[in-house]
Amino acid sequence: MNEHFDVLVVGAGLSGVCAGCYLQTQCPGKSYAILESRGAIGGTWDLFRYPGVRSDSDMYTLGYSFHPWQNPKAIADGPAILDYVRETAVSHHINQHIRFHHHVTAASWSSATAQWHVTAERGADKEPVDFTCNFLLLCSGYYDYDQGHAPSWEGMEEFNGRFVHPQHWPQDLDYTGKRVVVIGSGATAVTLVPAMAEQVSHITMLQRSPTYIVPGPSEDAFANKLHRTLPASLAHWLARWKFILQGIYYFFLARRFPAATKETILKAAQDELGPDYDVATHLSPRYNPWDQRVCLIPDSDLFKAINSGKASIVTDEIERFTPSGIQLRSGDHLPADLIITATGLKVKLMGGLQLSADGNPVTLSELITYKGMMYSNVPNLATVFGYTNASWTLKCELIIGYVCRLLNHMDRHGYSQCTPKLAALPPATSPAIDLESGYIRRALDRMPRQSEKRPWRVYQNYLIDLFYLGYSGVADGTMLFS
Repeated sequence: MNEHFDVLVVGAGLSGVCAGCYLQTQCPGKSYAILESRGAIGGTWDLFRYPGVRSDSDMYTLGYSFHPWQNPKAIADGPAILDYVRETAVSHHINQHIRFHHHVTAASWSSATAQWHVTAERGADKEPVDFTCNFLLLCSGYYDYDQGHAPSWEGMEEFNGRFVHPQHWPQDLDYTGKRVVVIGSGATAVTLVPAMAEQVSHITMLQRSPTYIVPGPSEDAFANKLHRTLPASLAHWLARWKFILQGIYYFFLARRFPAATKETILKAAQDELGPDYDVATHLSPRYNPWDQRVCLIPDSDLFKAINSGKASIVTDEIERFTPSGIQLRSGDHLPADLIITATGLKVKLMGGLQLSADGNPVTLSELITYKGMMYSNVPNLATVFGYTNASWTLKCELIIGYVCRLLNHMDRHGYSQCTPKLAALPPATSPAIDLESGYIRRALDRMPRQSEKRPWRVYQNYLIDLFYLGYSGVADGTMLFS
């Protein structure tokens, strides 16, 4: 027999815990369960265990608005974030609603019953289990937890050392005194290099092209002063808005004045690394700021590691691997005992589940996203996807809050079904995620689209979304209720 819930949440990470908290407070009469494929709360922050793992978003916006972040570190490490998410789940009793080791494989909508039929595999034996729900809320993130992006190069089998992908970090890995090469230039690479620098013989960040790297303090003096003088909830609210407005302002400057912003970022790096460092080669990307995410390095840790002589950046391409390291196209050879392939994520939308409606397969790439959270002509389903230029949780809370208002509106009017209706495709569409990062480009053929007009446009601006998701009515003329 199918177990039935009013709302079924998929994923018990940052978003899933947030969904549980909102459902309990804003829709207290709704039954819900959270299906989690892993055996623990935390999602991303439970999965990644590599040295130095941390967020490059401040915790006043990555943290929940309803559960103040108390730690003085604004840029927190992975274990601290994981503890925070789990403590939130326990203190709000969300943990009592989580079904661990439930991997959702398919969801089928029936218009006759106005319900989703959800199929999952439970435990190591993959026992099939079934659920039904009135509304399906997907909080499973956007990348593959089973494997990261791992390109292959000529001669990899000849290398006598060890390969490690950060997504599957061996807890017994001893890199003391070893020569290490980290392949990549994103947030993972710039985190690993300074975290490992003291223990290794030398560590090199090998990049094909540079990324924007911006230093910033790990603690925020203004926020910490607020916490010393004001009640925790008020201090958290003020610090949160300080970071929200600051982020919007800097993003606006980057988009409006890209050349000046780039010059400012590169000058800061030159000041940190000294006049002789080749910033133009190693830290000057070919694209404008925020065409891809900007990497934050707390307390200039990467630059300090470079200045110490224990770390370096090499900008070149791999020609092949050798028994003792990497042969570069420039002719140089990088000796290595350990190679870390920080080559990015592999996108896996909706956790890879197979969607269908009334017996017909639903193809994501053929859909237009509605308000960045639902999809054209797909009833009673929403996904949580955060900002690309700010913290994930800011939009996560707006989306989940909107879903709660939608559910309450349906209850008040006796509706069982809500569908964003789109009669025909808009004249111009673009990918729903407007980002040039490699992991996004590799998945463009599998992604939903967006239009230039509301409500089919995805905004990367919290103030705009605060109005359209937080305060505007859910009966907007596009959402069809029945």
